[in-house]
Amino acid sequence: MIPAPATRPPPSVPVANELSERVVRVLVLGLPPLALGVAGFLAWGGALHWQDLVVLAITYVLTGLGITVGFHRLFTHRSFKTPRALRVAFAILGSMAVEGPVIEWVATHRKHHQFSDHEGDPHSPHLHDAPGWRGVLGGLVHAHVGWMFRGKDQANPAHYAKDLQAQADLRFVSRTFPLWVLAGLALPFGLGAALTGTLTGGLTGLLWGGGVRILVLHHATFSINSLCHTFGRRPFATGDESRNLAWLAPLSFGEAWHNNHHAFPTSARHGLRRGQIDPGDWLITALERTGLAWDVIRITPERQRARGLAR
Repeated sequence: MIPAPATRPPPSVPVANELSERVVRVLVLGLPPLALGVAGFLAWGGALHWQDLVVLAITYVLTGLGITVGFHRLFTHRSFKTPRALRVAFAILGSMAVEGPVIEWVATHRKHHQFSDHEGDPHSPHLHDAPGWRGVLGGLVHAHVGWMFRGKDQANPAHYAKDLQAQADLRFVSRTFPLWVLAGLALPFGLGAALTGTLTGGLTGLLWGGGVRILVLHHATFSINSLCHTFGRRPFATGDESRNLAWLAPLSFGEAWHNNHHAFPTSARHGLRRGQIDPGDWLITALERTGLAWDVIRITPERQRARGLAR
C-alpha cells in the first residue's frame, strides 16, 4: 500500500466560464485528429512531400523541447538556470505546443508531484473504484485526457506557481497564450511556403507542422500521465506508480524515464543510466557548455544507489 501524503490538497482554483473552457478543450483535442485524417488522405493520393516532413520535424522538436526543457525541467522543477531571454523563448516555444499557458501547466504538474497517485493528483490513473479492466481503462482515459474536463481538478496557480506569477515576462507569455498558439501555426505555414515557394506548400506545411504535430506531441505528453503510471519498470521506490517506458522516451524527449524523474524530480537528466535516451538533457548539456545554462542539477551515482537503483 502506498502511503498517503501528509497534507491534503488546497482548494482548486475556480474555473470561470467552465462551459467555454470545455468547448475550447474539445476543439484543441478534436481538430488535430481531423488534420491527421486530411493529411493521411492527401499522402495516400501522393501529395506528401519531403518538405512537409521537414516542417513536421522542425516544429515537433522546437515545441517538444519547449515543453520538456522549458515548461517541465526549467520552470516546474528549476533544474537549471538560464538567461532571461532564453527563459522567455522556452516559455513561448512551450506555449506553441498548445498544452495550456505556462503558469497553468506548471501549477498542474507541481500539484501532480505533491499528490502523485493519491487524492489531489489531477491526473492519476489509479483513483477509480471500478474493478478489473474496466477500472484500468477508465483510469487510463482519465489520466490521458479526461481530467482536463473536470474543473475541480485544476490546480491553483496562486498556490503552486507563485514564483512564476511574480515574473512579469512569464505572466505576459501566459496571459497571451492564444497569440503563441497562432504563432505556432504561422511558423509551419511560413516554413512550408519558404521551402516550396508556393502557397500550397505553406498550407501543407501548416497541416503537417500544425495539426499533425500538435496531435503527436499532445499524445506523447499525455502518455506520460497515463502509460507511464501504469506500464513499465520501477527501478526506484518512489511512493507512487511512476514507471520508465523505454519506447516512449525518444518521442517524449526523455520524459518517459518517469520513475527516474519521480525519484529525483529536480534532476536535469531523466535518463540516468547508460543507454537511456534523453534529448532534453542533451540540450541542457549543450547550453551548459556554451554558458547559457548554469547551476544544472545532476544526480550522482552514489545518490542513485542509495535510493535503490536496480542493477
